[in-house]
Amino acid sequence: MSDRRRRGWLGSARAWALGGALLSGAAWGQAERTAFVNARIIPIDGPEIERGHLVVHEGRIVAVGAGDPAPGAALTLDCAGKVIMPGLVDTHSHIGGIGGADGSGPIQPGVRVRDSINVRSTGFKRALAGGLTTLNIMPGSGHLSSGQTVYVKLRHRKGEPADGVRTIDDITVFDAQGRPMGGLKMANGTNPQRSGGASGFPETRGKAAFLVRERFLKAQEHQRKLDAAKRDDGTVEESKLPERDLDLETLCEAMRGERVVHHHTHRHDDIITVLRLAEEFGFRVVLHHVSDGWVVADEIAASGAPVSAILVDAPGGKHEAVGLRMEAAGIMEGAGVKVSLHTDDWITDSRFFLRMAALAVRGGMTRAGALASLTQVGADILDMGDRVGSLTPGKDADFIVLSGDPFSTYTVVEKTYVEGRLAFDRSDEADRLFAVGGFGANNDTEPYFCCYDHLLGEGH
Repeated sequence: MSDRRRRGWLGSARAWALGGALLSGAAWGQAERTAFVNARIIPIDGPEIERGHLVVHEGRIVAVGAGDPAPGAALTLDCAGKVIMPGLVDTHSHIGGIGGADGSGPIQPGVRVRDSINVRSTGFKRALAGGLTTLNIMPGSGHLSSGQTVYVKLRHRKGEPADGVRTIDDITVFDAQGRPMGGLKMANGTNPQRSGGASGFPETRGKAAFLVRERFLKAQEHQRKLDAAKRDDGTVEESKLPERDLDLETLCEAMRGERVVHHHTHRHDDIITVLRLAEEFGFRVVLHHVSDGWVVADEIAASGAPVSAILVDAPGGKHEAVGLRMEAAGIMEGAGVKVSLHTDDWITDSRFFLRMAALAVRGGMTRAGALASLTQVGADILDMGDRVGSLTPGKDADFIVLSGDPFSTYTVVEKTYVEGRLAFDRSDEADRLFAVGGFGANNDTEPYFCCYDHLLGEGH
């Protein structure tokens, strides 16, 4: 995000009191410090604080500690009986009506999911109701590579038209050079396989790895041409540059470490294949799902690759996921693997993300590890650890206010703040509907048309 866009975004929302009523006459431009006091604080980067404070100013955290804050806050919100922790980081989501690669071929890394996202999708409201503030939105896993992911912050604002979000730029996370941040989605196992090898898709695991290796070898040749076009003084000799190839350019970014590979993989042998390819071509990788991760936990730990795991209490859906165990996250944590959790929304509804970490604790993961798996570990995986993931002074003021302990089945998310702005308030009737309503309450409306195939089917 440019400085100009950020200043405009930070200067326009309004402050809401903890109970949900608008603070009369108090603009939430964050020119004034606001203190949340008397809360149980879970900072993630340090021990929990039984009664503490969180102070925010201009979208950033400026102070966290026990007892009362130092004088100087213009607004003080009493959070007695509440819990405050960082906003949740989801390293694998599919909300926003995403669309990546199509059926024309198995490897399409140049496709950008950012070009397909509907920023007004109600999925974002559900995510905020679950306490999620940062997401890695991914294309699907039906290809060996279905395209580029995008990292977003849910910068929705109470009290403004369209919640202050108008375009994808309003929620995209940009790096220091102003480029959209995101990784590369890849997959193996059964999802990318097609019977008959339609459009070049593999029919076997061996052919899948062959196709990936073949494409990375072409990317290596493309990189050599790019390097050959560089002069000693750092300038580029245009006549030596290869023709533009968006797919190969994206793979080159991965091999240079500039774009992390988010790799869908379930079975233990598929996990090892991913690690083998990552070592061969030098790309950074995050292993997603890893149903059999507990089987090869030592190998994952030795590789240094982090995982983005999913836990569900009713496993099923595909044969390669039958090895999923509730103990998986705890076993990998014990082996030294850096473990985050994800929703894969709709696989797990974003509103139940806290519950997944509770299941991990029930399966043997430490409380500290489970809390970090929802926050700091995910932030590190997305190369955003210096901005989000803990209640650390200097980081973005992304945090949630809970009614009780995060792992209690009775606890609800009462409020979600993003960069100091109130983005979800359960006491507001409209927001509450997104928190407690069923599919019809928060599903985007689909219009009725005569002969609309999606609703009526062909031939009707």
